[in-house]
Amino acid sequence: MEFVESLKGRLLVATPLLGDPNFERTVVLLLEHSDEGALGLVLNRPSALDVVEPLPEWVRYTLQPEVVFVGGPVSRNSVIALARLVADLPSGAWEQVIGPVGVLDLSRDPDAVADSVTAVRVFAGYAGWGADQLEIEVADGAWYVVPADPADAFTDEPEHLWRTVLARQAGELSRVALVPEDPSLN
Repeated sequence: MEFVESLKGRLLVATPLLGDPNFERTVVLLLEHSDEGALGLVLNRPSALDVVEPLPEWVRYTLQPEVVFVGGPVSRNSVIALARLVADLPSGAWEQVIGPVGVLDLSRDPDAVADSVTAVRVFAGYAGWGADQLEIEVADGAWYVVPADPADAFTDEPEHLWRTVLARQAGELSRVALVPEDPSLN
């Protein structure tokens, strides 16, 4: 399959046809996408683990809910943080994904970035795809690819993000937000 364009900074919204419990009604922000594959974070799966337990020094930057999110089924022992900036950080401390939102290097001293960072969200694990895998899943109708809003990464209502993102889309796609979790109850 020929690689067309990078989807970095876009959202993948699981379609009702996806059929994978790891991604049911998920919204994934793509952090990387190239001909070698893709990597993203599930934005709407908060866990029960408070951020203060693994990363007490970063808890003052986290927004509600102040928990670690399940970023995806791959490498759940790894941690990736998204940060919203209001000022530049030193090179290597942050990599932009969309607008003022990007991946933050958590090995940095939180006090050293205090004037630049307004929000942090921590994710355990990530979603990953090999070469052409994501393109095939999109072509098969498993994902809607839609523009991201920088606020999506820090929503205080992650349980509503799937519906919220779909509802703001144009045309017929906005109606998918009305699909009940159990279509047999419709």
